[in-house]
Amino acid sequence: MDTNPDDLLVLLAVSRSAKFTTAAQALGLNHTTVSRRIAALEKSLGGRVLARAAGGWELTDLGTRAVRVAEQVEAAVGTLGPAGKEPDPITGVVRMTATDGFSAYIAAPAVARLRRNHPGLSVEVVTMTRRALQQRSGLDIEVVVGEPQVHRAEAVRLGEYMLGMYASRAYLAAHGTPATVAELNEHPLVYFVDSMLQVDDLDAPRRLVPAMRDGLTSTNVFVHVEATRAGAGIGFLPCFMGDLHGDLVRLLPSAISELLPYWMVLRPDSLRRPAVAAVVQALREQVAEHRDWLLGRGSN
Repeated sequence: MDTNPDDLLVLLAVSRSAKFTTAAQALGLNHTTVSRRIAALEKSLGGRVLARAAGGWELTDLGTRAVRVAEQVEAAVGTLGPAGKEPDPITGVVRMTATDGFSAYIAAPAVARLRRNHPGLSVEVVTMTRRALQQRSGLDIEVVVGEPQVHRAEAVRLGEYMLGMYASRAYLAAHGTPATVAELNEHPLVYFVDSMLQVDDLDAPRRLVPAMRDGLTSTNVFVHVEATRAGAGIGFLPCFMGDLHGDLVRLLPSAISELLPYWMVLRPDSLRRPAVAAVVQALREQVAEHRDWLLGRGSN
């Protein structure tokens, strides 16, 4: 039985979103049609191309091989642009996850700059602070803190960033300025919710100043920054975020300086897409361009 190229393109759409409903919307089809096309493809290939996984569908080995052919079909169709105009290969949706601060100050400007020359590109960024996933259905890029332990994926070190202790000028005027690490223990900490922190590399305050009591905790680093500015306590903040605010003062930088790495996790099949490769390169360039700022040695 011959394989229908349209069925391959449907599989390609599902592989990129991990969901039939999302693929259907992208293709202008309904969920039932997508399901029927996948069933027809599996019948023609003589095996399963998708398997259920946490959060969606994962490609089987047969599905992975079929997607490689589908990408060739997509590339061939893409060459049929308007007469006299070379089609832009950097199009479509790229899906990524990253921490709040990285998403706002690295990913957002990198994508904005890339889209100026590639308006057909769309990037979805989901913000979260967690370990790299073992099943990354529908995700092209993950940016995490700390070296990830992953399988069937490529991990690339992006760069480093510095964290330090910060307090508002108003807070220090009211409560005094700590002169030693021991004196930090007399002040409340503004940081992540300890019980919900999934990244071991981010445990520095509990390791460096274990007697510091929690003042205000949150899963969002922007809350840390604003709570510190509001005087809720002393915040352990990324320097590239804390240094943006003139009302914040960095405390004891020679004693409290935590250097952490950003890593990027990529699915091998995603890397074959020009759009994903372009976003990866844009992120690399943005990190390299702002290296001193990330390390707390300069302004953005």
